[in-house]
Amino acid sequence: MLTKEQLIAQIPYCLSGTNFSNLGERYEGKVRDNYTKNGKRVIIVTDRLSAFDRIITLIPFKGQVLNQIAKFWFDQTKDIIENHVIESPDPNVLIGKECKLMPLEMVVRGYLTGVTTTSAWYNYEKGVRNFCGNVLPDGMKKNQKFETPILTPSTKAEHGAHDESVSGEEIVKRGLLSQEQYDFIAQTSLKLYQRGVEICAKQGIVLVDTKYEFGMTEDGKIILIDEIHTPDSSRFWFANEYDQRFASGEEQKKIDKEYLREWLAERGFRGEGNIPEIPEDVKVETARRYIEAFELITGQKFEAEVGNTLSRIEKNLVKYFN
Repeated sequence: MLTKEQLIAQIPYCLSGTNFSNLGERYEGKVRDNYTKNGKRVIIVTDRLSAFDRIITLIPFKGQVLNQIAKFWFDQTKDIIENHVIESPDPNVLIGKECKLMPLEMVVRGYLTGVTTTSAWYNYEKGVRNFCGNVLPDGMKKNQKFETPILTPSTKAEHGAHDESVSGEEIVKRGLLSQEQYDFIAQTSLKLYQRGVEICAKQGIVLVDTKYEFGMTEDGKIILIDEIHTPDSSRFWFANEYDQRFASGEEQKKIDKEYLREWLAERGFRGEGNIPEIPEDVKVETARRYIEAFELITGQKFEAEVGNTLSRIEKNLVKYFN
């Protein structure tokens, strides 16, 4: 684990974004800068942290953590479904196959939890019992495990707009996917989640919920893209404390970006209005949790150096493309 001093020293070097003119067409996502050229996509994972569909702040080493965790999981799941990874020439960069994005996120939930307005618990507490086509029984408690994991697909909003949770039936009805395509990615998502649950359990971690994105190659094959089982796309809890905390109605001990989401929610921010200023100690604690997540999930030590992330990426990309 990096020291607090190293995390503070990296704050001025946080990667807010890139604007390379020679990498092809540029598209900016919430966290990733994407460039496409000659059938390849260069994905640069920045240190931007998004919550409540807004860019909140920059977190030291966050981009590297996300990229390296995703790389770990793509490798662990390639027998379930092919993914877009070609290689990773820099700790923050992934070179992938260019695909046509399928217009939804497949959210898999193993537990009744969450704080955002699209979360299962938020809706359940408001009395919703049919959540995205899943009929939920009365009398469930926050953080309770579902009998079987549920799928709650979400449409991909335009930049700056909010994603919308919908049922699989609605996805097909709207013509976003065919029934056959939806069935394939639904079954694949559940298999990926199950693999994640099994690997995390060996590390003493609960994979609570997650989301997957899929793309279609030129020859019509559906493959896994974007990221997988990172602290941005997933929630993780400590397995050894789950039962005791659930029984006593305590919040679970987390290793994900929920920490900052909850910090914001406590200050009355849920996506609307001005973003509260994020103090240095909150940025450092968020970074520590991301790094802890990397080490706990992968079982590997996180290796990183304080320094200018942007110039390092530039050097490594020049080397790769030459």
